[in-house]
Amino acid sequence: MSFLTQDTKHILVVEDEQHLAIGIKYNFEAEGYRVSLAGDGPTALKLLQDDPQGIDLVILDLMLPGMSGYAVCEALREAGNDVPVLMLTARTLIEDRVRGFDMGADQYLAKPFELEELLAMVRNLLVRRARGGVATNSKHTGSKRTGDTFEFGRAKINFDTFQVTVDARSVRLTTMEMKLLRYFIDNEGSVVSRGELLEHVWGLASAPTTRTVDNFIVRLRRCFEEDPAHPRHFLSVRGAGYRFVSQGEDA
Repeated sequence: MSFLTQDTKHILVVEDEQHLAIGIKYNFEAEGYRVSLAGDGPTALKLLQDDPQGIDLVILDLMLPGMSGYAVCEALREAGNDVPVLMLTARTLIEDRVRGFDMGADQYLAKPFELEELLAMVRNLLVRRARGGVATNSKHTGSKRTGDTFEFGRAKINFDTFQVTVDARSVRLTTMEMKLLRYFIDNEGSVVSRGELLEHVWGLASAPTTRTVDNFIVRLRRCFEEDPAHPRHFLSVRGAGYRFVSQGEDA
């Protein structure tokens, strides 16, 4: 028997197939999680709106009645909610995964799936949420770093607590945005291609032409650049990709 505590993670499962939703709930409660169910998008959004800090992760089906999982995820992100989102879907095309990431999803799992894989993904997302992504070998220059915090320009990022401030103002980033930011910081000064970012950040070894990376760069620029139209930290390298510079330079 599992006992819930104040530290128990609360997962919202948005799935219209009742038997699947109940099965996920049963197995996750057996692992010690608290689980709530929603059978459609509007119900899920209301639960998240009523208690935005009370839900730690969303497992979101893509094919929902009336409102797709894409729309639910997009509405969440537009409302400024950075809760980790794991999409479930019977669709297996890379284009579908890319669209999910474009809408703000953090992970993607195709149906049918193995329970252990789902559990592992959830654990990983919750750890990332708490610690700000995976650590890699860093080679930053001209920036201030103490432990797992990083400062550049007007920004301060704490990858342990997932806290981000710009000009002492709190900024909310999604798990995927934090993971992308971490990859840029750990590869400071190097030109990284869109393909490299898709593979190492999104886990897409091969992907069609997509605006996913560009869309996320736009978000980072809006958060961290004094003038997003003329970035000094997240630079475009024509025909090659992007380069992060902590000290800042003209594009």
